[in-house]
Amino acid sequence: MPNQNTYKYHTTGLTLTSSSASGSADVVYTCPTNYNGTVRFLHISNSSASARTVSVQLFIADVSAYKYITKTTSVAANAVLNLVNDNYFFMHAGDKIVAFSANPTDFEVMVSVEEEPAQFTFTGV
Repeated sequence: MPNQNTYKYHTTGLTLTSSSASGSADVVYTCPTNYNGTVRFLHISNSSASARTVSVQLFIADVSAYKYITKTTSVAANAVLNLVNDNYFFMHAGDKIVAFSANPTDFEVMVSVEEEPAQFTFTGV
């Protein structure tokens, strides 16, 4: 079993401001240098009285590429979207979760990540 004393647990959230993808999208979370991250919770809430669409991307630092986690996904009025349900995904140092919407201020995004010191370096995808 891993040494739990070396793990860090990080939760952060923000209201979106960006309506553009990739490098112009809002950075929700960046995996720190010398750490790997396990994303345990990725939650999006729409505070609008109308259905809106949102997109979330993962920036993979090793290959400098953005990949969609969800693209132009409709979220009902005053509803939530949980993108990590009883699952998880891994991130490595420099990887980022970014998000954007045509109606950005209607969305809040929250992420919880379990960070552990990197034992070795990953290369490629």
